[in-house]
Amino acid sequence: MFEWIGSYLTVNEFAVLAMFLTFIWMLFRGIPVAMALVGVSLVFVMISEIFLDPHRRFLETFMEFDRVGADYNRLQALASRIFASTVNNPVLVALPMFIFMGLMLDQSGVAQRMMYAMQKLFGGLRGGLSLTVLLIGIILAASTGVIGASVTLLGVMALPAMIDQNYSKPIATGTIASAGTLGILIPPSIMLVIMSDQLAISLGDLFMGALFPGLLLGVLYIIFIVVFGLVSPKSMPAPAKTDEVGWPVVKEVLLAVIPPMFLILLVLGSIFAGIATPTEASGLGALGATLLALFNRKLNYIVLREVSRSTLNTAGYIVGIFLAANFFALVLRRYGGDEIVQLMVRSAFDDPYMTVIFILFIVFLLGFLLDWIEITIIIMPLMLPIVLAMNLDIPGFDQVRDPSVVWFAILVAVTLQTSFLTPPVGFALFYLRGVCPPGVTIVDIYKGVIPFVLLQLMGLFIVFEFPWLVTWLPSVAYGG
Repeated sequence: MFEWIGSYLTVNEFAVLAMFLTFIWMLFRGIPVAMALVGVSLVFVMISEIFLDPHRRFLETFMEFDRVGADYNRLQALASRIFASTVNNPVLVALPMFIFMGLMLDQSGVAQRMMYAMQKLFGGLRGGLSLTVLLIGIILAASTGVIGASVTLLGVMALPAMIDQNYSKPIATGTIASAGTLGILIPPSIMLVIMSDQLAISLGDLFMGALFPGLLLGVLYIIFIVVFGLVSPKSMPAPAKTDEVGWPVVKEVLLAVIPPMFLILLVLGSIFAGIATPTEASGLGALGATLLALFNRKLNYIVLREVSRSTLNTAGYIVGIFLAANFFALVLRRYGGDEIVQLMVRSAFDDPYMTVIFILFIVFLLGFLLDWIEITIIIMPLMLPIVLAMNLDIPGFDQVRDPSVVWFAILVAVTLQTSFLTPPVGFALFYLRGVCPPGVTIVDIYKGVIPFVLLQLMGLFIVFEFPWLVTWLPSVAYGG
């Protein structure tokens, strides 16, 4: 195991290691991700050009450019790679559409209406507010997929009420942060859109494959809240006075839930039924969210301008990282980095399933340091040949193409969900901290997310042991 550790590093191996360490160091220095990726790539391109031909002087390295030889071909490969795999990719069209849908739904008032209605329905129960947050988090996850909007919205609406009802601060903040992060796994998810592009697999397969694991996490959260409320009733006390729950309250809940359920049916139902591709369904979702905002009298020029501007900023940020990561990956491959990383992983264990666990462990550790976007774009393409070569016996029910890749992608997606809750770069923690009322500290948030991270790892274990949870639904959709 790990025979490569005992040998001396070659120049290329040292360069690959130095690239990754320099990139992480630049991130800790506060340099934006795209800038760090491009900066590291340029530095190591210059280093390679200088040392590959020691007879060339420093200035000649940059002033003399072979317009018909290797230099030109490398730049041409970079340009074709960017425009073919990123700018001209129809799958990535779904990215801004799903972002727009989530942000517009945030402005439509649907979530606020659900919160007020479900508080009346569950608020009288012990832990009722936590159950309300989790149920709304599941519905928002299946209709938005935008983590920042979900966490912020739940924090603003639910956290003050939970604090007023003397909920434990860790359990209140942990519930909100974990419920808001379900959107990164439950489809439609922008992370799954990016994985589909990087792994060259069907986005529909990923959406369908992620549905059961995402709902499984939601169920685990709900079971934990119920059990924790019984074990530690002081952490989630019931309110002193409760209104009687009757048909008017149930009717109000139904009227609040039907619009987002309609949006979910419009997007996911059209994909599962084969009526629309995921890219086409993203357009339907954006239109549906806009109509909901119009129906609730929340749509005006200011809302449309702000949602469009936020969509442009978010999508531009992600595409910018895409382009920079393509440059980084091209330089990494020039040093043989893909072969070095793959050799390192393959030599770790003889058992292919232990190799998968080892990869997931690496992804879990990287989640403490890097954002999910960098991990998905840089690491996933490096791991794809390894997964394909292992010939894992994953049931595809003779309908799912590359079931082992779909299963592996969902495992990584569940693992990456922990990156939103693990310091120091857990974005859900920062989103929630920004809307916390006075008296709630970052320590309370850290304590609160620990049990939910453990529940995510439990969900990961279940999906690992029962891969049909991922592949059965895509097989039904294709084979039905």
